Amino acid sequence: MFYQQLCLAKHESRQGAKDFGKFKDERERYTMVMTILDGLDSFLYYPVLIVVLLAAGLFFSVRTGFVQLRLFPESIRVVMEKPSSEGKVSSFQALMVSTASRVGTGNIVGVSTAVCLGGYGAVFWMWLIAIIGGASAFVESTLAQIYKRRDENGDSYGGPAYYIETALHNRGLAVLFSVCLILTYAGGFNMLASYNLQSTFSVYGFYDAKSSPWVIGAILAVLVGWCILGGGRRVVKATSAIVPFMGLLYIVVSLVVLFSNVSLIPAVFKEIFRNAFDFKAIFSGIAGSCMMYGIKRGLYSNEAGVGSAPNAAAAADVSHPVKQGLVQVLSVFIDTILICSATALMCLCSGVEPTAELAGAPYVQESVKTIMGNFGPVFVTAAMVLFAFTTLLGNLFYVDNCLTFIHRKVPSKRFMLGFRLVCAGIIIIGSALSMSAAWAIADIMMAIMCLINLPACVVLSKVAVNACRDYVAQKKEGNNPVFHAADIGMDVSQLDYWK
Repeated sequence: MFYQQLCLAKHESRQGAKDFGKFKDERERYTMVMTILDGLDSFLYYPVLIVVLLAAGLFFSVRTGFVQLRLFPESIRVVMEKPSSEGKVSSFQALMVSTASRVGTGNIVGVSTAVCLGGYGAVFWMWLIAIIGGASAFVESTLAQIYKRRDENGDSYGGPAYYIETALHNRGLAVLFSVCLILTYAGGFNMLASYNLQSTFSVYGFYDAKSSPWVIGAILAVLVGWCILGGGRRVVKATSAIVPFMGLLYIVVSLVVLFSNVSLIPAVFKEIFRNAFDFKAIFSGIAGSCMMYGIKRGLYSNEAGVGSAPNAAAAADVSHPVKQGLVQVLSVFIDTILICSATALMCLCSGVEPTAELAGAPYVQESVKTIMGNFGPVFVTAAMVLFAFTTLLGNLFYVDNCLTFIHRKVPSKRFMLGFRLVCAGIIIIGSALSMSAAWAIADIMMAIMCLINLPACVVLSKVAVNACRDYVAQKKEGNNPVFHAADIGMDVSQLDYWK
């Protein structure tokens, strides 16, 4: 008996050592992967992308006479215009598609993460990237409208891949952009949306760190898969109706929390600006600074210059491309200046101190809890479920557009079935990622898209600027602007829709 116990003890000891060795190897591999991701992420954003983003945004702002501010009232007016005929996509509908993708988990979790890890000053840098990025959104969406194409039903479609191929005569670069968009939206962004959604359940007692992410991810993947395979039309329709209401309700709740702590507002704004201009702290550790977190999370949230929204903008039926460029400026402002600010100010004025441990959904939930009690976290979870769900579906709309471009036609049903099943699998994987891995992958994918789209927009910016001047000139004459390519010196043979 003693001998058997001794053998069993030796076996358990060996097994324990083996398990420990396996755990150690896995831990080392994870650390190595995260080191590579973090290094690439840091390099792409500083110095590369921070220079490209700010330089391009300022370049577009100056060239267009700060169109994002100068014509902002006009953007509100044109968004309510109806399409020329029944059944066409209106400016408002295109705005809703792009805003559905923009307004998502990044507005809640992204803002919270930026504040908790970067500090109060991250809010200022999010505002700045939105204001400057408004010009980038205008240029890319105006170009998408100008170079869009007509399908057999007379409807329009387009995006960066189409203006890169048509205007720059470079199909290879256009295909590369399309591949990057597919990897970004079907991969990086959908994994992040899935992670952000499941993380909101971490405050509940039933949540188990090992199993819950997989279960939540699997349920989400089944729902999304059902919808994108054509079985969930009612779900999509209901969600599309509920999300604007939930967005409005979310802002109302934010204002309630904000005004319940109105005495803290001056101190919060003072700290935002003080922290934002503490350049000694910023440049002593720029990768983890408020500037970097604000720019990253602001870009992830509003997507200005990334090249995604132009895919929706190209579908709108308008009399002049500039109208849809102005509508996309409005979308950026709604996303960042309105909804992201609502999250940031609600959290910072709640009295709950931002810490690294609360980064993500828990900080927002704790902030809302100060006013709404135990119902607060439930409300945030409900908002996240709806925002994440529509974001996942909206992202795959962009992906379908790029798959059509690469194939030069709508891919076969068999191919799309396989592709969508892979997309559903990616959602499950994303739910089980660590927070740092999820954000790093999304950041890297988004950066690569920007580095293709923004230089292309800079090269083609003269076309957008001339279109803007033509629009303003027609408005001054009291006309409803109508676009004629020849009026801005374009070769009509280059165009498909506006011939």
